[in-house]
Amino acid sequence: MDTLQLFFALAIFVAVVLLSHAVLTAWSALRGPAAQRIARRLQGTADGARASQRDVSLVRKQALSEMPLLQRLLSEAVLVHRLHRLLMQAGLRLNVAKFCLFSVACGAATASVSVFVGLPPAIAAPAGIAAVLVPLVLVLNRRRTRLARAARQLPDALDLMSRALRAGHALPSAIKMVGDEMSDPLAGEFRLVFDQVTYGVALPAALRNLCSRLPGADVGHFVVAVLIQRDSGGNLNELLSSLAALMRERLKLIGQIQVYSAEGRLSAWILGLLPFALAAVLQAGNPEFLQLLWTDPVGRQMLGIMLGLLVTGVFWMRRVIRVKV
Repeated sequence: MDTLQLFFALAIFVAVVLLSHAVLTAWSALRGPAAQRIARRLQGTADGARASQRDVSLVRKQALSEMPLLQRLLSEAVLVHRLHRLLMQAGLRLNVAKFCLFSVACGAATASVSVFVGLPPAIAAPAGIAAVLVPLVLVLNRRRTRLARAARQLPDALDLMSRALRAGHALPSAIKMVGDEMSDPLAGEFRLVFDQVTYGVALPAALRNLCSRLPGADVGHFVVAVLIQRDSGGNLNELLSSLAALMRERLKLIGQIQVYSAEGRLSAWILGLLPFALAAVLQAGNPEFLQLLWTDPVGRQMLGIMLGLLVTGVFWMRRVIRVKV
């Protein structure tokens, strides 16, 4: 075994160790429903105090890293706080340091395996960079799925709150009923709102924190309606019933748009993945057939132009089939 093979074998070993450590750390952070519920409540209470300067947090902010030095370095970066909020909106209990470690481990493992199987560095390096972004893409997808599920649950929650108010309950009590009767993710977020109010956070600040954890037009409309009603008065239960009916009509319209645009979305997926699938089949059957694409200068230029056109086409089709309601 020469020096180059030994180096790549060592790199693969280190990447596998880092990936295993990241996976085990992620699993330990998500163990047990009770631990998740406690962490979710503490996290929401800590984040809730930042919305108003007059509110005092009773729980310290969740650490971005378990190492004090790395915690100080990460706390000074704006992008780190955005990533922390993204992880919170996705419902993950990983801190930023563990997430970055997992991403780097994925990139190192992918690049090492690509070189080990014989791919040239011109392909192994982009593959490793793309693998680093895979966890972020998965988090974004989980966030989108979680927010969509919360949006579907919100009309039923507003109806429940309206019936509770009509029966004589106060607004915090109605919020607690949603947290007890509904399912996650909306139930957990409303429980956090009730816990913040119980701990002394003002109700407007707790509702604004709900908007930060569940960004979207529906939750924003609910919070604005409650805040305006608290200032100007009015029949809150009728207002919530009207909002619930409006949200159901909006969700119905979104469903119709998704049905009409299903063909375009399927075409985008097929046209985007077909070149890579065909290239993989040709590479497996005849490795020398596509070798000119990365060994010849003209082939590299053609490859770059094709990738650019592919990304442009997929982006354009995405813009066409995405209709905001």
